[in-house]
This record gives sequence, structure tokens and C-alpha cells, in this order.
Amino acid sequence: MTRERRVARLVCGRRSKWLVLGLWIVVLFFVAPFAQKLAGAQDNDAASWLPGSAESTQVLQISEGFRPEQIPAVVVYARDGGLTAADRERIDEDVAQLMRLSDHGIRGDETRGPVFDRRTDPRAAQILVPITMDEQGWERIGPAVDSIRDDVGGSEGGLAVHITGPGGTSADFAEAFEGIDSTLLLAAMGVVVVMLLITYRSPTLLLVPLLSVICALFTAQALIYFMAEYGGLTVNGQSAGILTVLVFGAGTDYGLLLVARYREELRRHEDRHEAMALALHRAGPAVLASGATVVLSMLVLLTAEMNSTRGLGPVAAIGVAVALLVMLTLFPALLVICGRWIFWPVIPRHGAPDPAERGVWARTGRRIARRPRMVWAVTAAVLAICSLGLIQLRAEGIGNADAFTGKPDSITGQEVSARYFPAGSGDPLVVVSNRAQAEEVGRAVAGTEGVVPESLGLPPGTKPSFEGKVLFEATLAAPSDSEAAKRTVERVRDTVHAVPDADAQVGGGTAALLDMDEATTHDNVLIIPLVLVVVLLILCALLRALIAPLLLTATVILSFTAALGLSALAFRHIFDYAGESTDFPLFVFVFLVALGIDYNIFLTTRIREEAARQGTRPGVVTGLAATGAVITSAGLVLAGTFAALGTLPMVAFAEIGFAVALGVLLDTFVVRSVLVTSLFLDAGPKVWWPHRLSREKPGAEAGRSDH
Repeated sequence: MTRERRVARLVCGRRSKWLVLGLWIVVLFFVAPFAQKLAGAQDNDAASWLPGSAESTQVLQISEGFRPEQIPAVVVYARDGGLTAADRERIDEDVAQLMRLSDHGIRGDETRGPVFDRRTDPRAAQILVPITMDEQGWERIGPAVDSIRDDVGGSEGGLAVHITGPGGTSADFAEAFEGIDSTLLLAAMGVVVVMLLITYRSPTLLLVPLLSVICALFTAQALIYFMAEYGGLTVNGQSAGILTVLVFGAGTDYGLLLVARYREELRRHEDRHEAMALALHRAGPAVLASGATVVLSMLVLLTAEMNSTRGLGPVAAIGVAVALLVMLTLFPALLVICGRWIFWPVIPRHGAPDPAERGVWARTGRRIARRPRMVWAVTAAVLAICSLGLIQLRAEGIGNADAFTGKPDSITGQEVSARYFPAGSGDPLVVVSNRAQAEEVGRAVAGTEGVVPESLGLPPGTKPSFEGKVLFEATLAAPSDSEAAKRTVERVRDTVHAVPDADAQVGGGTAALLDMDEATTHDNVLIIPLVLVVVLLILCALLRALIAPLLLTATVILSFTAALGLSALAFRHIFDYAGESTDFPLFVFVFLVALGIDYNIFLTTRIREEAARQGTRPGVVTGLAATGAVITSAGLVLAGTFAALGTLPMVAFAEIGFAVALGVLLDTFVVRSVLVTSLFLDAGPKVWWPHRLSREKPGAEAGRSDH
């Protein structure tokens, strides 16, 4: 018995299966309470997203010496016909009321306003209410804005009242993220249940992978919680949400791939323990390679400049590694403990014929084998045409107004405010410089195109100087999240950096967006090639060949560009989204390549196994017939779980979910089943070069196939 077979028997032996189950029950008992604490360990402040070396991040750190980190909630009042005496009286009463607020970090005593628009008969007014953002700031931003809303009331009698500005927008983002874990958990679980019912046609079998995946999720969440609390790992709402989808999608996929091989072996072996040992021995390396590809690809994200992207790397890697461990230990042990009845009503009987030999994928493989070169040429051409949709891609960032699938109050307030006040009011530039050159820096900022000159000043509650530095703010004429505002930041930086010995730096919300865009561009250029190298090396090591991995990597790239092109067309002409976030291509690439390669690994390892027995070309047809159904099911499950991101009221998540789901479906039904199959059939034994399988003698294939 080989060493691999002995290892497999440790998981599913007659006695060891109970030991495996007992160990996981103990693990789950200890980790479950800590898994629930992950939401409280999330760090959603600005520094957890910004690139650590960016100028805006440095300004944010310096500004903490002048005052506690604050963001203003802006209360906007507007009446198209002009504010009445009663409106002014209400606004004054609201100011007096707000100045008494001190709960949830509100600095009511530093309330600024009312500020009226410049008409002789003002139609709008603004009040700025600072909210302190300490360690618990992002947890209480929602309650703080709710408290302000309770004091000022809502629109009535023709007077529009909205809460906007960074505080109002942040509260709406916090509400969108609220309950993200439970929302995605329920959505992903629902998708998995439905797809497993369709795939297995067994109400009993679906419970085993479902329980295993939930165990994997809780274990991963607990590990990540400990690393966030005691290991310095940064976890935010984005990475926590993606973790749930990733563990459910990848874990269920690994379970499907293993069950498919287990079913085959149950038809060949009467003893279910022997059948599972063989299934693990034969399918385990492919599942392990698939998981390793995802884990290593996620760890590549550690090279990112963006803190949010860099933090996602280990979070996702831990999630997939735990899912892989659970699905290769607990899952097979549970299947063996349950016995054949778990497959009811379609129970695989010993000696029953393999249905794959007569299935749709066997027929598909035989049809492709007739003219493989024409098939892959046409398929590649169609995918290349789909890739032309990339010209519609607008991955230049999403403004606040376009970031939500709906229209929250802060966005309505932002539009109302922009009609009467400088569009950037409420989210100013923050400039720090040496005290001796502060006056010169101030004149330079005020004279820069795009800055409202009279807005320059020291915000209330700020120390006049700190450690030889001075801090002041300036309002932008353009909306703070617009491209025009970002260009203004670039001009201001060029201007103040030129002031001798000033050591001036420019930060604030707009500067942070600009720095994030630049960091993401850097990450795209660096990480995408690194992930491709990781995938190529793993394929080379697994297949012990060079031509096959190069072909598979090329198909993955083509699949990615086609998915991105079709998604861009859908976003422009179906969903009417304004654009995509700058990190959209990177996230879609990493998830599509790292997860999509699973199916190619499972297909090609089976083809290689069959090629050693019956020759390459017959092995391709047999490999497709044996794996087609399960890979299709796995693809549908993975696509469905990522589509669950669309349940969140945020455009960036909906776009990632749609693009990854579409890409997985393309990879499952077109790239893997048609393009890869036809390429391997056309290349024949040469696909295994330089392995000895590439030296297959002419006519050997047919002989072994007949045998």
C-alpha cells in the first residue's frame, strides 16, 4: 500500500473516522464563540483602507496631534423659493439643540453654522457637526448621525432637510455593511442548498457538505479573529464579507469534486472505506493543488500597497486553507460514517455501470474530437470578440453618488448642497506645513485653481500649532469625490511641495481617493503577473509538463478578458452603473484565475491519469466524460455564491459578484469543456512535453483505447 493510500485511510478508516469527527467537534466547540467576535474585531477606519506610505495617510497621522480625528456631518436645509422667517427660526433652534449633543462621539460644542448661500434671499443653509473618530468611531457613526437626525427632524412644510457630508455618507456606508456577515451567510447558504439539491438530487446528502462548510467558516473566522486581535492582521467589512463567500464557494466545490470520485469508487468497491480511501488518493492531489493555487494567489496580495487589499490576502488564504482541510478530513469522515444511504434516493450500487460513459459530456467530447482545431479556433475567436467589451470598462473609481444601488439620504443631501454651496464643502482639503512657512503655504493653496480662497482657515477645536507644524483646511470648488477635485489636489500638492523648507503635505478625503487610485494602479500592474506565475508554476509541478500549463494559463487569461468585457457591457447597457472601482479588475482577476483554475486542474489531472492508461486523445474524451457533470455543478455553485454579493446595496460588491459569477460560468461551460478539451485533442501527446507521456508512439492510443 502506498504512503498516499495510508494517509487517506487515516481519514476514513473504520476507527479513525470517529477520531476525526471527535477532533472536529472539539475544535468547533472552542472556536464557535470566537467566530462570532470577528465583526467586533473589524477595523473600518480610513487607515485600514489607505496605502500606508501615501501622503494622505501621513497627513491623517499628523493631524491626530492637532485634534482627535473627526469627520463632519453636514445638515442641509433648502427651500426653492427662499428660506422663510420660520425656517430661520427652526435652523437657529436646531443649532442650539445640536450644540448640547455629546453622545456617540458628537462634538456638539464645536458645531459650525448656520452658513447660508450667497443670495440676497438665501435658499439654503448648512450646519457642520463634528464627530470624533476614535477606535470605536466607525461602530458609532450610524448612531451619531441618527442622534443628529432625531434633533433636527426631517423635511416638512416645503423645507428639505438632509444629513450629508462625510459623516452622513459614512453612516450610510456603515448601514450597508451592517449585518453583511449574516446577509451573505444566508444568501450563500441558500444558493448552496438549492444547487446541491439540483446536483445530488438527494435531500440527505446536501447536509454533509453544508455542515462541513459551516464548520470551516466558523473555524476560519475564529482564527482570523485571533490574528486580528493579537497578530496585527487588518480585517475590514470588505474582507470579512468576501471570506464568507469564498469559504462557501471553494469549500462546496472541493466537496463536489471529492463526492464525484467517491461515487465512482462506490460502484467499483463494495467496502465504502476502501472506496473513500481510493477517492482521496486519486482526487485528493487535484483538490489539494486547487486549494494551494488559491491560497498562494491570495498571499500574493500581501505585496499590495493598498492596506485593504493587503489585508484581504491572509484573510482569504486562511479561509480557503481551512476549507480545504475540513473538506479533506471531516467531510470524507462524515460520508463514510453515514454510509451509502446518504445518497438516497440515487444510491450508487456496487457493480452498477458508470453513467458518465453514456452521458452528455461523453457525447460532447466525441463530437469535439472530430474537428478539434476548428472548435478551439472558433471558440477562441468568440471569446476574443467578447473581450472587446473592455473598451466600455470605466475602472476609474466610483463617486459616492454612484456607490449605492439605491439612493440614501446622504446622496440626496449632497446633490441639494451642491446646488447652493461649493460642491466640496463638508469634505475639505487638509494641509499641514512647518509653522515658519505656514503663511506662504496658505497663500499658495488659496491661489490654486479649484480651491475656494475665502474658505482657508483653522477648523474649530484645532490647536494652532503642534511640534512646529500648522494645520489648516480649504474647500474645493468641485465635488470632493470627482475627477476635477482630484486634479485640484494634484495642483495643490505641486504648489505647496515647491515652497522651500515648508515640508507641506496635503490630505483629506479627496487626497485619500487620489492616493488609493494610484496605489491600486500599482497593485494591478504588480499582482496580476505574479498570480499568473504562481498558477503556471503549480500547474507545471502538478502535471510535470510545460506545454499543458502554458495552454491552460493562456485560456485563463482569455476567459478573464472575455468575462471583463461582457461585464463592462452589462454594467453600461443593462444595469446603468456609472463605473467600476479602481480595484475591480484586480479582484475579479484574482478570484477568477485562482478559483477558475480549479476546474482545469481537476479536468487535466484526470486526463493525465487516463492518458497513462489509454493514450492522450482517448484520455481527453474519457476525462471530460468523467468530470464534466461535477465540474459543471461546482461551477454553478461557485457562480451562485459570488452572485450572492449582489444582495448588498453597494455597486462595487454587486459588480465583483456579477463579473466573477459570469467568468466562472464562462470557464465552466465554454473554456474548460470546449476550449481546453479541443486544444488538448489537437495537440495530442505533445501537450505533456517534456514528460515521457509526450513520447507516445503513433497508433499506441488506438490500441490502448480498444484494450
